[in-house]
Amino acid sequence: MVDCLLDSDRTPGELAAMTGLPTNLLAFHLRGLEDAGIVERHRSEGDSRRRYVRLRAEALEMAWPPRPDTPPERILFVCTHNSARSQFAEALWSRGEGGEAWSAGTSPAERVHPRAVAAARAYGVDLSGARPKGYDEVPESVDLVVSVCDRAFESDIAVAGTTVHWSVPDPIRGGDRAFEAAFVEIAQRVDRLWSRTR
Repeated sequence: MVDCLLDSDRTPGELAAMTGLPTNLLAFHLRGLEDAGIVERHRSEGDSRRRYVRLRAEALEMAWPPRPDTPPERILFVCTHNSARSQFAEALWSRGEGGEAWSAGTSPAERVHPRAVAAARAYGVDLSGARPKGYDEVPESVDLVVSVCDRAFESDIAVAGTTVHWSVPDPIRGGDRAFEAAFVEIAQRVDRLWSRTR
């Protein structure tokens, strides 16, 4: 079950399908992992009936999964408005030497959120020239699509590629701290993905 959560947050239904565990046994194991502080569950910001399970950061730091045979050379990060979370991820991934990266939104905003620009700047990342894009401005096919937003993940992602999901809370309803928290979480996840694929 932990292996299933290394790259992507999953619903209990997805975990049941991936592990072949019956619902009652899956619930038992999830409860044990939660009690041990290895996983956490939360409600989707899109479809509130849906729950996501994710490995806690401390558990991820202890996991040393094998590297994939073929690292992704073309990666796309998606969220709803492409005004904060996916912009963070694209900029952070692009700082390395890992191929091409893009970001897009299912319903792009008019501009990158000023608080996102400020949060990124505080960590040495310049988003001042970034602008939101839709699927029509990115490749139709990539090696890896990373959704950083529940709503985008739960909609039709119009780009072909292996998909993983990072259920990062939308900072738009919060203040500066919410944007900073989103940036830090995405930076940690980008670092982990980088170490797994390079």
